Amino acid sequence: MRLSRGLLLLAVALALGGTAAARCPAPCVCDNLRAHVLCLKGNLTAVPGTIPQLTKKLDLRGNSFTVVPVGTFLATPYLTHLDLQRCKVEKLEEGAFRGLGRLVYLNLASNGIALLYQESLDGLSSLQQLILEGNRIEEIQPGAFGHLGSLTVLDLRANALVYLPDMVFQGLQALRWLRLSHNTLHVLGSEAFATLPALRRLSLDHNELQALPGEALARLDAATRLDLGHNPITYVAEEALAMTSLKHLFLDHAALQDVAPDAFTRSPQLRTLDLRENQLRGLPPLAGAGGLAKVSLAGNPLLCSCLLRPFRDWLARARVQVEGSCAAPPALRGRPLDSLRPPEMRCGHPQPPPSPAAPSERPRTAGGRHCPRGCACSPDFRHGSCENRDLREIPRGFPGDTRLLDLRRNAFGTVPPGAFPGLKELASLHLQSCGIRALRPGALRGLESLVYLYLADNLLSTLAAAAFEGVPRLAYLDLDRNAFARLPAGAFVLLPNLISLHLQHNAIGELLEGDLAGAGGLRWLYLAGNAIGHVAPAALAPAAMLEKLHLEGNRLVEVPTAALRGLPALSELKLSRNPIKRVGDGAFLPVASSLQHLYLDNMGLERISPGAFAGLGPKIRSLYLESNKMSNIPDMSNFTGLEILNLRDVPFRCDCQLLPLRRWIEKLNLRVGATCGSPAEARGLKVKLSTTFQTCPGWGRGKAGGGSPDKTKAASKRSKTKRSGKSPARGFKKSRA
Repeated sequence: MRLSRGLLLLAVALALGGTAAARCPAPCVCDNLRAHVLCLKGNLTAVPGTIPQLTKKLDLRGNSFTVVPVGTFLATPYLTHLDLQRCKVEKLEEGAFRGLGRLVYLNLASNGIALLYQESLDGLSSLQQLILEGNRIEEIQPGAFGHLGSLTVLDLRANALVYLPDMVFQGLQALRWLRLSHNTLHVLGSEAFATLPALRRLSLDHNELQALPGEALARLDAATRLDLGHNPITYVAEEALAMTSLKHLFLDHAALQDVAPDAFTRSPQLRTLDLRENQLRGLPPLAGAGGLAKVSLAGNPLLCSCLLRPFRDWLARARVQVEGSCAAPPALRGRPLDSLRPPEMRCGHPQPPPSPAAPSERPRTAGGRHCPRGCACSPDFRHGSCENRDLREIPRGFPGDTRLLDLRRNAFGTVPPGAFPGLKELASLHLQSCGIRALRPGALRGLESLVYLYLADNLLSTLAAAAFEGVPRLAYLDLDRNAFARLPAGAFVLLPNLISLHLQHNAIGELLEGDLAGAGGLRWLYLAGNAIGHVAPAALAPAAMLEKLHLEGNRLVEVPTAALRGLPALSELKLSRNPIKRVGDGAFLPVASSLQHLYLDNMGLERISPGAFAGLGPKIRSLYLESNKMSNIPDMSNFTGLEILNLRDVPFRCDCQLLPLRRWIEKLNLRVGATCGSPAEARGLKVKLSTTFQTCPGWGRGKAGGGSPDKTKAASKRSKTKRSGKSPARGFKKSRA
């Protein structure tokens, strides 16, 4: 009886699997027994609407979605795992993931997301892991994670974060590991981590912190591991770290020159202290760190004189294991610290060298809780807002500790000198859509902590360098949709820390030498949607650290090869939607050693010279050539690292000259979308399936699994079998485009 019932259940499951398999969308692979669907690198521009409803795991890596709209996944409510890596996603609409109440894992790594809206992650009440590594997130607004009460791991590595405001992680009550490595964090709000009661591990390594953010870290009562390595921290002050549960502290590869004796007295559980590869010549006895078991000092220039003897004696008394060896004096060079005897540690000159002075702490601005009339001020978030109040003048009187000030959608016209008095802690200033025609010299004076400045959707046509007087920390400047007819030459000389510059959708006609003077630290330059027809050879030279250059939607008629010289770090170049008809030999040679992502789509390209891609090779990860007019492309067999290749809507001439391309794309484990435009009998067919190549010399040698007519017939037969709806064994079905 039990056996019969089991067979019946199996039959029902297979029947349901067969029904689901029949709905498997192209170009996906559906494993119905495990409820898995894979749609890898299929050049999809939208999530297929026919994904089986009972799917639990959906893998969409390597497609081209750009936007994830509202309600995208309403038809797949049983999803537990969703992978959207490398999909060119730039925007998550509010409510994009609504209906995914069972989802526990969401991977959005390696996309182009710059901003998380408050409702972007709405509906993910069961989510446990969220991966946002490798996007271009520059600012997080409080409330973005407010609906993720089950989240345990949040990965924000390798973004462009410079500042964390107070309460930014509010709602993450279950979070255990927060990964913020490889950003450019300069400033942390004192309450940035105040709402993370379960956090055990915090990764802040590889950032730009110049001092240990003790006040912010003191809110982490449960954290046991803190990674602060690879930050330019020079000094750890008295009682700098008050983390009651901390056991493992990593301060390796920093710039430490001194540590106060009682630096860790308020972290009584500390067990391991990693201080490798710093500039320490010695250490005092670490009073109060009674539980310390191991100190790593390898790679420091330790002076093993009598000045280090108290530290060595303390190690022995406290039975602390130490790693490290002497750099001086010569007689002791290379000796491990734990092998030294006190008589060996002598001083020829008893005067101790002067200790580096501790950086003076900026006095905290008390700032009353007053607020300008008609505005709203939040003491918890340290935010002020006068958005859309029809104001004609910039209001004054905000609390002195305000960190974010939102003045969008007013009618200021002009920002006068000294417009923001008493706001020394302001980090983010929003002035979008304010009808601003002029930013006067000294307008931002006194905003010494300002990191983000938003001036998009205004009427600015010129900027003087003096307008940025007093904001040396400014890293992110948004000037999109203004009235610039050229780059404001020399305007950036007072901005040594400028990283990201947005000048999209203006009326800039050319880039001239000197336009970017002073922008030596610039990494991302966005110039899409202008009228640029010429880029002078030395125009980009000041921005030698440039990593991303977006020039799509301009009027360039050729690749600006000469202007690319001197950009050794450029990894992403967008030239889409420019009227470039021909790409000549060596067009990308100046950036061949660094370029990873190249966009040449929608340009009306008619010819790519045989040597156009000279120098490019395994580093190229994505190449976009869709919607052009050429009938052939040069040899790309050296592009062995490709993850995305888009050749859709290109009218290839499927004759013997194209045979090398046909054989090459047959070897690729990518869906490239290449179709024949001619001859007439092949028009509309996929290049890989066209029979016009069978008459070409050498066809019979059969390469890459597609060379012989017999193999082509066999592949055609398999394709017909699949289209007939017969499922292969184990309920596994692959649908091909």
